[in-house]
Amino acid sequence: MDSLIELDLIDLIWAVGLMAIAIGLSAWQRLGLEWNLTMATGRTIIQLVMVGYILAIVFTWRNPWAVLVVLGVMLAIATVVARNRISHKIPQILPLVGGAILTGAAVTLVYTNLFVIRPDTWYDPQYVIPLAGIVLGNAMNAAAISGERFVSTLNTSQTEIETHLSLGATPYQATATYRRDAIRAGIIPTLNSMMVVGVVTLPGIITGQLLSGIDPLDAAVYQMLIMFMLGFATLLTSILVVQGILKQCFTPAAQLIVY
Repeated sequence: MDSLIELDLIDLIWAVGLMAIAIGLSAWQRLGLEWNLTMATGRTIIQLVMVGYILAIVFTWRNPWAVLVVLGVMLAIATVVARNRISHKIPQILPLVGGAILTGAAVTLVYTNLFVIRPDTWYDPQYVIPLAGIVLGNAMNAAAISGERFVSTLNTSQTEIETHLSLGATPYQATATYRRDAIRAGIIPTLNSMMVVGVVTLPGIITGQLLSGIDPLDAAVYQMLIMFMLGFATLLTSILVVQGILKQCFTPAAQLIVY
């Protein structure tokens, strides 16, 4: 396989030219996206340069505490983003969402490390950080989508739920359909990706590996692993988030609380 073609500063400037053209197209079509595109471009450059330097240090140190700090920051950001999408009003929503994302990601990564990859050390940053980033990002999206769907449905279906409760149903029974719909909504993006991966799209991981010169079959096997990890992590996270919100939205007397 050919070696990776390294990109220098001039190449990066030419790459930024794509966004300059996009800004020009926005101005030409009077879309009003010029500022948003400029900010997105600037933030992309700044954030990825910072991440590149930080990861270079962590990869050099190969220290478990440094790896845990990176993972902790990633988890904290994912938790806040998902919480903001769901609701600020539900009590304990932040630790609830954080715990669901952490559990989904941790179980997935532990299983993968123990039975699939089996690295020499559990904290090997070459494997732990990239895989954790992918899993946390997708778990965040699953938590946000399923949680927002469930809370929204509870608020708009108050009459139906209270009717079931008045007829003797438990909160779990009265919300069974809404829970299933919310959980399905959280995992649908991952399922859709799994249905067309390699046929319609080439995900970032396999694309990056191909660009780095790895054998296409090896890249395909790693992409399979990642898709299976995401399928499990998003489903588990969605279930935990919905179950946690269910407990917060009913009193001990099985009365619905609308937030």
